[in-house]
Amino acid sequence: MNLNQLHYYKEKTGYTFEQLAKLSGVPQGTIQKIFTGETKRPRRETMQALEAVLCPDVSNRADWDDESAGWEKDYYTAGAVRESSTAYHVRKDGYTLDDYYALPDERRVELLNGVIYDMAAPSTVHQYIVTFFTSALFNYVTEKKGGCMVFPSPVDVQIDCDDRTMLQPDVVVICKRSKIINRCIMGAPDFVLEILSKSSRKMDLKLKMAKYAQAGVREYWVVDPDGEKTYVFWTDEEDLIRVYGPDEDVPVGIFENELTIPMKRLFEIVRELKGEDGQVPDGDGDESDRS
Repeated sequence: MNLNQLHYYKEKTGYTFEQLAKLSGVPQGTIQKIFTGETKRPRRETMQALEAVLCPDVSNRADWDDESAGWEKDYYTAGAVRESSTAYHVRKDGYTLDDYYALPDERRVELLNGVIYDMAAPSTVHQYIVTFFTSALFNYVTEKKGGCMVFPSPVDVQIDCDDRTMLQPDVVVICKRSKIINRCIMGAPDFVLEILSKSSRKMDLKLKMAKYAQAGVREYWVVDPDGEKTYVFWTDEEDLIRVYGPDEDVPVGIFENELTIPMKRLFEIVRELKGEDGQVPDGDGDESDRS
């Protein structure tokens, strides 16, 4: 279990450091050093003692350190559905944040309405676009001395503030600082950007878009590296969607269109990264079926 997981379960239980010390038998000073990150490698016995108090159902699983073998067993035998062409996991009663945080750190997933979706490792094209937008948005906010903050993925967004959805958008802008806590972002960002791939089309243009709209995201962008298009949703009351070509500068609505993103420059680099075949490697989004 990592520090983010410990923070989550501590917030959920509401235990103070003093209460944790009494219940676990771990000295209060040791606990404080672990939660502040001062202690980088806590003893295994110490972590087990804390886990036993904060999340007994998880810590008592015999397969905790067994490369998530218990999760695979859970998916295949406890009502989960996983077909060969998909990478999502459904349980009859739905998964929750307890399940999300119990997964190993190296497993990249999103939780949406109680369904767990696996995420593939990002491609170089994907990461370049994330860096490009993060830099443009960050530089604008810094220049204007604004109060908004820019976060690239991976960052958890508990968009409904419930225990059944946790998303990891590619880039987000948050203008209400109270939504930002150490563990994650609580509530809807002002701006969300997702990078489209063949495997993420349904997720980004249907499932996530519906969730973002419902949660109150002010502006949602989808960048399509293969089609060299940029889709912008909810920038004003007149148009629900605008589609921009590869040579256009795209205005950012939440900044009153003062900031424009030079997509021509972006797609020139994208073409170089895609190489001779001209196709973006399909490893920059969720692995679930997008047909």
